[in-house]
Amino acid sequence: MMRMSSFEAIENKMRGVGLSDAAIKAFRHSVGVLESKQSMQIPEAEISPAEGVEEWEALVAATPEADASLLAQAVMIKLNGGLGTSMGLQKAKSLLEIKPGVTFLDVIVRQVRSLRERAGYPVSLLLMNSFSTSADTMAHLARYAEEGFADPDKVEMIQNRVPKLQTDTLQPVEFAANPDLEWCPPGHGDLYPALLGSGWLEKLLAAGVKYAFISNSDNLGAQPDTRFLRWFAESGVPFVMEVTRRTEADKKGGHLATRKADGQPLLREIAQCPDADLADFQNIEKHRYFNTNNLWIRLDVLLDYLAANGGVLPLPVIRNVKTVDPRDAATPQVYQLETAMGAAIQCFPGARAVCVPRSRFFPVKTCSDLLLLRSDAVQIDDAGMMSLAPECRGVAPIVQLDSKLYKLVDSLDALGVPGLKHVTKLTVTGPYCFADGEPLSGEVTV
Repeated sequence: MMRMSSFEAIENKMRGVGLSDAAIKAFRHSVGVLESKQSMQIPEAEISPAEGVEEWEALVAATPEADASLLAQAVMIKLNGGLGTSMGLQKAKSLLEIKPGVTFLDVIVRQVRSLRERAGYPVSLLLMNSFSTSADTMAHLARYAEEGFADPDKVEMIQNRVPKLQTDTLQPVEFAANPDLEWCPPGHGDLYPALLGSGWLEKLLAAGVKYAFISNSDNLGAQPDTRFLRWFAESGVPFVMEVTRRTEADKKGGHLATRKADGQPLLREIAQCPDADLADFQNIEKHRYFNTNNLWIRLDVLLDYLAANGGVLPLPVIRNVKTVDPRDAATPQVYQLETAMGAAIQCFPGARAVCVPRSRFFPVKTCSDLLLLRSDAVQIDDAGMMSLAPECRGVAPIVQLDSKLYKLVDSLDALGVPGLKHVTKLTVTGPYCFADGEPLSGEVTV
């Protein structure tokens, strides 16, 4: 009996769990790149440092606020698929408390509520949940049912999943001990096939929604800005990536560059950098900008592009080699294929990058980040807008907690939340207990 081709087997597996044609076509593209054995790397010789990056403050200062009619044409899309397992969570990361009784998700609702009040119109919110975060997220939003936030048909899109592939045959792996481990997330580049395959792209456009602001749910710095919305709408630019200046702490993160062949901006992740070029990749004076994962996209242009390209956005593919059970090195090796949402900047002629202040990039990846958010150095108002306390003078305190002692969220309970608005740097190198609100100042090591 003839063996089924790898993609026939992949397609059958994906259809078997109800994945859309758009998801299957997108993964077919990724597998095709893998099968072609073409390089998935972006050598230094093919790029030059990013050009033409404009400054956010100058654009915003020169642009009036968006009016109600323009706000009605906007959607805020939040990537909400992460569980936060690295911090010891078994629920949606956006359900972490950042202030007493207030989660990331509550702040997002505040932001959308504020926009709706200004627009006099139910401005759209769309959460891209995963199979793992959907139930917890929607249960939490039940408290806002009267405002329309608890109806999945109005606020939820489910992220796709893709098969892990055997490294020798590219067949989808089978793992009877735990079939869930046969699947992996496809990266946030899945936003585009998820929008198309779920019907949300056409649904939004039919409702007159044309401008999308997209960001991670754990980045409270990614606040909707109505002046920039007006600039984006009037500029005619199809795609804008918010970037910010790299520091030593960011040298392993993806950076913006310009493709020499045609002058198109592109995003290069460290997995796409040849080993010989790592020194250039980490040279923050040469490659000065990194991707905040805050994007602005014209949805009508996105639909036209997808229609012209068989429903596929040909994003660069990132190949990760893992074991099917990541906790058991003896299980078979597999490929996990991912794409990055920001990499779409290379697909749209006229796409641009704007350098934003660091305050628009405030993600929570560690307990150090979370402690800062919970402290008095960070303020969140009733409209969901985040700002640093005036005492910080525009510079966030640096928090460095012992990574072994304070890796999991629960470990912060015993530490307490000191006052940090007068602190330049807090370093905690062992077990300690602060009184909540205990005032600190200057550079503190305990």
